[in-house]
Amino acid sequence: MNALHSSSRRLLESPIGRTPRWLLVVAALLLIPSYLSPLWTLTMFAPQYPDGLRLYIYSYRLDGGNHGQDVHEVNVLNHYIGMRDLSSADFTEFKWIPFVVGGLALLFLRAAVHGQLGHALDVLVLYLYFAAFALWSFGFKLWTYGHNLSPQAAVHVDSFMPPIFGYKKLANFEVYSYPGVASYMLAAVVVVLAIALWLGWRERDRSATL
Repeated sequence: MNALHSSSRRLLESPIGRTPRWLLVVAALLLIPSYLSPLWTLTMFAPQYPDGLRLYIYSYRLDGGNHGQDVHEVNVLNHYIGMRDLSSADFTEFKWIPFVVGGLALLFLRAAVHGQLGHALDVLVLYLYFAAFALWSFGFKLWTYGHNLSPQAAVHVDSFMPPIFGYKKLANFEVYSYPGVASYMLAAVVVVLAIALWLGWRERDRSATL
């Protein structure tokens, strides 16, 4: 048992090369767009809105098309079906996601400086946990909005789930929901971290056979 523990410890403390370290730095840089670009975009078309209403979800705020006026327009429509207003203050995710992303960037850089296989594995696992929870939180928020409708609303509609990805018909609206630029960059982080870990592992195996 002690031999197995010692072997695992040596494995996790194995140094990684220059390329995996630089990839960890690249992964940290790929987190920056989450502050600059939308994570998600929702576009709604209807006969009375042929140009569409657009919502942009950033990591820290909710914005709309037409210089932000589309958020107000969507809230007016939501009032008729008994849905509560969309507000940045209602998204608790906006309070913690920016800090978590910043913390992850620091951990990526720390792993690059220490240059050990275990650190590369740790940041990949932590990031996957973060990504899964953030996606679940976003989906649950959409579900909550569509399933807590006021019974006193002027227009009665059945409870619904706005689309997380793709197209959905809601009443007379055609709704399209797709990841924004920031989400694609965040997805790329997983690939970069996995490549860094794989290269570190391969270098370790190669050095062990020499």
